[in-house]
Amino acid sequence: MNLKKLKQAEEAFFKKYPGGFDHPEMLAIGKKHKMEKMIHLTRESFAKNKFKDPEAIIENMAKIISRSSMVSLFEKPKFKDFANSLIVQDKELLASGLKKRLHGNEQEGFEIVLDIFQSGKVAKWPLMTICPIYFNPLVDCFVKPTAAKGIIEFFELKSLQYKPAPTWSFYEEYRRIINDMKTKVDSSLSPNNASFTGFLMMSI
Repeated sequence: MNLKKLKQAEEAFFKKYPGGFDHPEMLAIGKKHKMEKMIHLTRESFAKNKFKDPEAIIENMAKIISRSSMVSLFEKPKFKDFANSLIVQDKELLASGLKKRLHGNEQEGFEIVLDIFQSGKVAKWPLMTICPIYFNPLVDCFVKPTAAKGIIEFFELKSLQYKPAPTWSFYEEYRRIINDMKTKVDSSLSPNNASFTGFLMMSI
């Protein structure tokens, strides 16, 4: 990581937006994303006791994806069609994968979800990472391809090589670095990890 560039980005951001994410322009952008509302909905939808009903879990995945401002309009209907096409066994498997991803063995859960998504040709980074970022916004990361590629290149994250096909190894390392980068700048730049990566992207 190029710490000098990160500190320069911090300085430039505060110069342009005094108060950081409390600046009126940043507050207006934040309003559009409805982050707190989405976090509440996701945590409520995927509480541990809700996984007794796989059908409802898949419906809620589709609902969260359809309401998210971070998922592209192109991907939303594709995911809805995919969710509606799943047979009962695949819904149960996908729900169990998401439960592990959020409440248990993260890697195993990630790979179960990835396998099911691949079968429906919806294994895209945004769809793989949107529910976790809302569920655990201070730890997990949303991987948007253009943003991730830009951040890796600009801040010289040499241990990472972006590839469009999601893998746990890339995600784990990307998340580790993002959480480390947060500690090098003012804490107000990371009200959540989506905002922090937004700040990084705006700095490029």
